[in-house]
Amino acid sequence: MHFKRVKVEIELGYWEYLWLVLGGLAAGIINTLAGNGSAITLSLLMWMGLPAGWANATNRIGVVFQTITAVVSLPKTERNRSLRRSAYPLFIPSIIGAALGAWLADETPDTWLRYVIGVVMIFLLFTLLFKPSRWKAEPAQQPQTSSLGLHLYFFAIGLYAGYIQMGIGIMMLAVLVLYARYGLVEANIIKLIMALVFIVPAFFVFLAAGKMHWPSGIALGAGQMAGAWIGTRYFLTHPLAALIIRYVLTAVLIVAILRIFNVTSLIFG
Repeated sequence: MHFKRVKVEIELGYWEYLWLVLGGLAAGIINTLAGNGSAITLSLLMWMGLPAGWANATNRIGVVFQTITAVVSLPKTERNRSLRRSAYPLFIPSIIGAALGAWLADETPDTWLRYVIGVVMIFLLFTLLFKPSRWKAEPAQQPQTSSLGLHLYFFAIGLYAGYIQMGIGIMMLAVLVLYARYGLVEANIIKLIMALVFIVPAFFVFLAAGKMHWPSGIALGAGQMAGAWIGTRYFLTHPLAALIIRYVLTAVLIVAILRIFNVTSLIFG
């Protein structure tokens, strides 16, 4: 395995670290409820002066902190234990996909893939806005927990997760709700578990590539840990959690689409 190594040095002041912690806090809450918090963290890291490849790798530090905190903070209920067991069959395809995606990220540009995910997000946004009943439908009595199709979906999501990370929460919710027929709250819990599975192989691949800027990554991670704890403890199990998740998901999709296609720069010049 060959990695292109370069040395990057940036100087961060107190204000930059504060922005990283606050951005991590927001991303941790958003990722717990829906996903795509990496749109915030990647933007911050590049704004701080990191090249896109370094930002993509450094972002995984905070994601590790966040996903561990979210999974540990899940209430120890029988329902959550059952959902964790139902996620076990998806581990292997997810790990293989994430490791392969992280390796590809060091070898290829990511511009084309960002536009692909932008198109997918537009489709999901229209589904949320014009067919909300599909997201609010009652879950199936026996969701498709181990079908070949679900394994292939999670391999593909793992591939993308290893490559660029941004948007995997939305992808997982879409597959688990629209294909596997989980309820939105149950799908969100499985999403948190699988996000941890995705990040582990990708983290070690990027660590081996030597492209992580640890000071900024740790600052982000501190904020993301707090955000994940707040989101898991105070939002995820709320009686209106499904409604909250749907509205957050809609808002996050709109922001991500605008960012991916540079709509704001076209409007404001």
